[in-house]
Amino acid sequence: MKICHVRSLNFFTEPLDVISVHDMGWAEKKNGDLIRSMLEEGFEFLLTADKNLQNQQNLEKYPVRLIVLRTFDNRFKTLVPYIAVIQEAIMNASDSEQIIEIDLRDLKI
Repeated sequence: MKICHVRSLNFFTEPLDVISVHDMGWAEKKNGDLIRSMLEEGFEFLLTADKNLQNQQNLEKYPVRLIVLRTFDNRFKTLVPYIAVIQEAIMNASDSEQIIEIDLRDLKI
């Protein structure tokens, strides 16, 4: 599974291949252009903490799945302890789910 993420979270393990928007050279792209670039490069998922993205884009016209992290703090050091939880949620998501929401707000690790 090829996943594009707004921040660099390179602690995921196989079969997830997570690459940051910055590492792809797409940091300046807006959402629509970003999604089109992702599809051209074979990405299947966009991992984000932007809960409004699903309302800002017509995701039905793109064959990309959105993974939305619900968190109080989306800084790298805060998310690292939750990598296994995030990866498990992605792996267990139904293939029919276009939007996968992962709520980390009440989890204690």
